[in-house]
Order: sequence, then C-alpha cells, then structure tokens
Amino acid sequence: MRISARADYAVRAAAELAATDHDGPVRAEALARAQDIPHRFLEGILSDLRRDGLVTSHRGAGGGYRLARAAESITIADVVRAVDGPLVFVRGNRPSDLEFQGPAAPLLHVWVALRANVRAVLEAVSLADLVAGTLPDDVRALTQGDSAWANS
Repeated sequence: MRISARADYAVRAAAELAATDHDGPVRAEALARAQDIPHRFLEGILSDLRRDGLVTSHRGAGGGYRLARAAESITIADVVRAVDGPLVFVRGNRPSDLEFQGPAAPLLHVWVALRANVRAVLEAVSLADLVAGTLPDDVRALTQGDSAWANS
C-alpha cells in the first residue's frame, strides 16, 4: 500500500494548521515553508481540503487558512479522502465491488479486510492526536515492532 505525496502533504499541512489554530489564519506560504511542501502543490491540496469542508480560507491582509472545525473532530482518514478519494482501491474499484473466481475467490475477503484495517487506523487518529504526539493505544500497539516508535 502506498500513501501518495498528495496525502502525505495534506496531512502534514492539516497538522500544521491544527498546531497553529489559536494564532488565526495561516498563509499557504507559511504552511509550505513549515512542512517543506512545494507551494504550488500545496495550493491545490488546500483547495481540495476547502472543498471537502476541512479548512476555510480568508482573503486579505490577515488572511490564510484555518481548520473548519476542531482538530479533535478531523481524522487522518478525512484528510486523505479529501485529496485522494477512498482509502483502498483495487484496480480502481472499491474492494466490496469486486468479484473473484475459483481459487482467487477468498482474495476479496483479504482486500475488504485490508480496507477495514486501514480505515480503523486512519479513522482513529485525529489531527489533535498528531499535534499532541499522543496516538491512540491501539494504533501505538501496532507499531511496537517498528524501531522508530520503540524509542518514543
């Protein structure tokens, strides 16, 4: 499974907005600099997030972007869906729309299980969790074999 650059940048920008929400709107240039995201690419991402109702934009001298609702109520899944669409696709289809024959028939259950687990993780983590550096216990437990988390 791959996380697109677009999804990665979107989550990082949204986390940056969550961390600076109390300071008022944040300009796209500042978000791009803070997270080392190409500015032009970020503008398209912010447009998608705005269209999905996750961020609002304000024009003018004090303008910029801010979250449209509390960081606690926006999950990573919300952000990824806003920029990339459904979380798991197989050949451009949702796993539940597929059908396999013969010995490959059980593969449908594998793809559906994969989608369910991806959703379970990404829907469990809010932007507030990221900003606070506190992942839900069940998500953190999945990382126990990962050395990057072993020292945190």
